[in-house]
Amino acid sequence: MNILISGGSGFIGSNFIKYFFSKFNNFKIINIDKLSHSCEVDNLQEFKDNDQYEFIRGDFSNSELVENILNNHNPNYVINFAAESHVDKSILFPEEFIQTNILGTFKFLVSINNYFQNLKDSHKEEFKFVHISTDEVYGSLSSIADPFQEDDKYYPNSPYSASKASSDHLVRSFYKTYNLPTIVSNCSNNYGPYQSLEKFIPLIIFNALNKKNIPIYGNGKQIRDWLFVEDHCEAIIQILLKASPGEVFNIGGSNEFQNIDIAEMICNQLDSISPLVLDNNKTSYSSLITFTKDRPGHDKRYAVNSSKIKRMLGWEAKTKFEDGLRRTIDWYLNNKEWVNSMHGEKYIEWIKKQYQ
Repeated sequence: MNILISGGSGFIGSNFIKYFFSKFNNFKIINIDKLSHSCEVDNLQEFKDNDQYEFIRGDFSNSELVENILNNHNPNYVINFAAESHVDKSILFPEEFIQTNILGTFKFLVSINNYFQNLKDSHKEEFKFVHISTDEVYGSLSSIADPFQEDDKYYPNSPYSASKASSDHLVRSFYKTYNLPTIVSNCSNNYGPYQSLEKFIPLIIFNALNKKNIPIYGNGKQIRDWLFVEDHCEAIIQILLKASPGEVFNIGGSNEFQNIDIAEMICNQLDSISPLVLDNNKTSYSSLITFTKDRPGHDKRYAVNSSKIKRMLGWEAKTKFEDGLRRTIDWYLNNKEWVNSMHGEKYIEWIKKQYQ
């Protein structure tokens, strides 16, 4: 059995490949990724000599390349992780998100559909295309509203979420129009090892350990539901192996916290692990927290109802947030070479410009 993965060297994709190989040994994974971040080449080095893993550097929108991969490897499943995914960056450079998340997904779908239509009936019956998306497509919730469900309308509020909403609609259209067996998942905020330093939790950890200001947008009362990346990976496996084509699943961690509370939790854990000393005085990392001008169009709250995937596939998040956060902090503390790679330097400069 072969699985083609697009964007498998990024944060969620690389964690998925590691997690998948810890559970199965009767599959081969083919990973196509353009490696837009310089450290991503190192995320899966442990599999470079593994016969069940093959990496192909390239863009998932390159139709000729993708069609050659499909014809050479005959995958039974395809998982699409490839996406631009940072809201701040989408505000500054929206065209990149249109190109990748909309046009790139469209071209990838065309290639996959051409391949699928030419499969033998027996192969068609087992084939699935799983598209990894986000809860941000639903827009913003009030503090008292019920979490989003799969049949709620889309109300994206940033170029990022609008581009992901568009990609979801494209995937659905290929299911309805061409009978391509697609499944869409919309996950809440992921956290864990290998996440880019531009993201909220890694940025707090990195800045705290380097005695830099910890930037918090607005009043810090925005609420997010946090999902440990390994729990997400398990949900994707259940979708891949059990779900029926045409379904949509929300994947949440049931861990809602205000942004300022997350920052305080990280600072408190770091205080106990590696106390901060400033001007020869011991102090808390929380003293580094600074409030900055709020993000344009900043969504107040994200939360999804995961009862459907629990009911239909038996999945629910297992990792307590405090435990997952400690595992995440420990990983960044123990992988300073990764953190200080060219990837880190590149984004440190970009982050500085955003929060000055």
